[in-house]
Amino acid sequence: MKNTKIFQTAFAGVYPHYVVKVEKKGRTKEELHEIIYWLTGYNEQALSEILENRTDFETFFAKAPLLNPNVDKITGLICGYRVEDIEDPLMQQIRYLDKLVDELAKGKLMDKILRK
Repeated sequence: MKNTKIFQTAFAGVYPHYVVKVEKKGRTKEELHEIIYWLTGYNEQALSEILENRTDFETFFAKAPLLNPNVDKITGLICGYRVEDIEDPLMQQIRYLDKLVDELAKGKLMDKILRK
């Protein structure tokens, strides 16, 4: 499942799609930000800089202040793959985020999404 093209994709290029996906389902950009912060340890200012600088996914995750220690609780299918079985660490991190965004869009409670 190695796809270096996605690693070089700017997070800012995908971010608007995340926003549209969650807002179309009645969720908010603030909730999206909450899951991004939870997963990566980034804050509002850092996320703004990432979007402004068009940081790629590889750098986005490499420079994340703290990948949440509960990421191993993120399980299930995303894009036809079990997220917990993805071997490439960066691809797995990208799919963790995709999975959280999907859960938000599907109306899951924030406590469940954030594995509380």
